[in-house]
Amino acid sequence: MAKAARQDQPRSSVWLESTAHRRRGGGQPSGLDRARIIEVTVRLLDAEGLAKFSMRRLAGELNVTAMSVYWYVDTKDDLLELALDEVMGEMRLPDPDAGEDWRDQVRALAREYRTLLVRHPWVSALVGVFLNIGPNNLAFSRVVQRVVRGTGMPAKRLTSTISAVFQFVYGYGTLEGHLATRAAAGGMTVDEYFQQALSTVSTAPQAADVIQESQEIMAARGGDTVAEMMERDFEFALELLIVGIEAMAARGGEVPGEG
Repeated sequence: MAKAARQDQPRSSVWLESTAHRRRGGGQPSGLDRARIIEVTVRLLDAEGLAKFSMRRLAGELNVTAMSVYWYVDTKDDLLELALDEVMGEMRLPDPDAGEDWRDQVRALAREYRTLLVRHPWVSALVGVFLNIGPNNLAFSRVVQRVVRGTGMPAKRLTSTISAVFQFVYGYGTLEGHLATRAAAGGMTVDEYFQQALSTVSTAPQAADVIQESQEIMAARGGDTVAEMMERDFEFALELLIVGIEAMAARGGEVPGEG
């Protein structure tokens, strides 16, 4: 019973493990190291997605046995957590002490995060699953907090402000990544997939009114490609958030009617 209770406990984090790996028979495999394993893991996740990823598939790509991979990581979850932090390091982070306007820094952080989510669609499925306390994620979180402090919002509103910006970016980037993944799976460009999807739903009688209104809205928005339309929407929505932050900071973060 004691063993079952331990198995039911939430997993910890690879970053809290007291050892870098657990040897499972034999010596360290030659020509292999953790950096190489993480690099190939990211490449496979980008190419095939999270659902198809397995330690056996990874071992095959590395041309080693699965047990060789386990010399460096104890579990598949540990490896996914390492891969997640690895790609978080791709973001170019502004320097909060550089004297740059907070608005430009928020824009830069939002754009970098969106790019990451689109480039690596599997990331959105892992964010929140792990503790996210690897060095690259902590560096990103630290910069975000320091930049948002510069908005002038009171301390009690900082987490709400961070959520407003980065949960918006998370949702936008996730949907954009899903769109690109679905298009690639069908052997189409994003524009081809979008047109096919629009034609398909237009034939559904129950959706006719909504689709017509949507097409009118999209025509007013402008843009010749899906990429252009999504770029315009993202940038305008981000500006809405920045203007809202300015307005709320100017009144001390107070909400009318709030006790």
